[in-house]
Amino acid sequence: MARELDPYAALRFKQFNIFLVVRFAMVFAWSMQFIVIEWQVYSLTKDPLSLGIIGLMEVIPAVGMALFAGHVVDQKEKRNLLVKCILGFSVISLGLFLLSSPKLVSQTSVTNILYAIYFLVFLGGLVRAFLGPTIFSLIALLVPKKIYPNAATWSSSTWQMASVLGPALAGFSISWIGVHWSMCVIFGFSIIALLALFQIGKKPILNPKIGEPVFQSLKEGLNFVFRSKAVFGALTLDMIAVLFGGAVALLPIFAQDILQVGSEGFGVLRAAPAVGASITMLGSTRFPLHKNAGKKLLWAVFGFGLCIIVFGLSTYFWLSVIALFLSGAVDGVSMIIRQTILQLKTPDNMRGRVASVNSMFVGSSNELGAFESGVTAKLMGTVTAVVFGGAMTLLTVGATALVSPTFRRLDLSKDVAEHETD
Repeated sequence: MARELDPYAALRFKQFNIFLVVRFAMVFAWSMQFIVIEWQVYSLTKDPLSLGIIGLMEVIPAVGMALFAGHVVDQKEKRNLLVKCILGFSVISLGLFLLSSPKLVSQTSVTNILYAIYFLVFLGGLVRAFLGPTIFSLIALLVPKKIYPNAATWSSSTWQMASVLGPALAGFSISWIGVHWSMCVIFGFSIIALLALFQIGKKPILNPKIGEPVFQSLKEGLNFVFRSKAVFGALTLDMIAVLFGGAVALLPIFAQDILQVGSEGFGVLRAAPAVGASITMLGSTRFPLHKNAGKKLLWAVFGFGLCIIVFGLSTYFWLSVIALFLSGAVDGVSMIIRQTILQLKTPDNMRGRVASVNSMFVGSSNELGAFESGVTAKLMGTVTAVVFGGAMTLLTVGATALVSPTFRRLDLSKDVAEHETD
């Protein structure tokens, strides 16, 4: 019994630990790269809409290819597929490093530089369409079923820790070594991830329907998501909250023009939500969140909306950092519950397709949220746009609580107990 309740159960499997190194390096590199790109683009244009376009360029291929990517992931061996994803990211990061050369920037028009950045971001969206479902599917092949919830928590905690350090280092490295060499650091982390991944052996393909027609496979995956009230409710709630609460996309404006704290302050602001989420996730390894999961998820998203409103109205750096920190703490609750629902409710042979729908609902809503924030900031002003997003998040929570009493009563205790006795 002690083994089943062990908060470090997943860490007792060597290949899972290697997987965490891979995931940390990739998320660190990806989050750092996004921040450096945001800084460079806004420095070149001083236009909030350009920040929104970055998100749009990534979300178009990520959403457009998501379902097909899920089908491919369920049909292919996961380790080698992840190798290809990391190789693709490495090529893109190398391209951004070369593109950010001060000599090239000084000799090339701003328009051409922007188009080249947007193109590479677009290619990154294609890679990400495959990356998320592959990682989600690989976790289930590294630990026993009874440890899925614990493994999901550690995986999410690693993601958040990398999301803390990536943006923080991005802000400082822009100040210390500039955009160009910051891009070189990003490329280095992608190589570390690639080398570590080769320490994980190939895994079996658990899908019994190899060669299944694409459209039939996609239909089966979508039907499962829409039939499962727990999965569909969690994804929808998070999607709308992230879509309208995407204040982080406007952080370069707050750092440079409103709070006037420079690139180092920008790094602190960008890292604050991830610090809060990391603390929540590490705490959840000892204090699980599966009991009354529906209510906890609703309250977490409600708290997220309030924090975004406070951040939007703040003119004090310390208050802005606290608001972002708390938004990350409650968002960590949301992420853990959503990942636990997906791991417990998804059959092994459908993990790729369900994860691809998750990336469409939640992952891509970050970029759509960035685009929405950029557009509303252009139309309403930056502060009004952030407050509007937070208010829409609160309305979404209220509507979900009223129209879906089944989701409000969701409790995962029985599902966790069943997996522990498998």
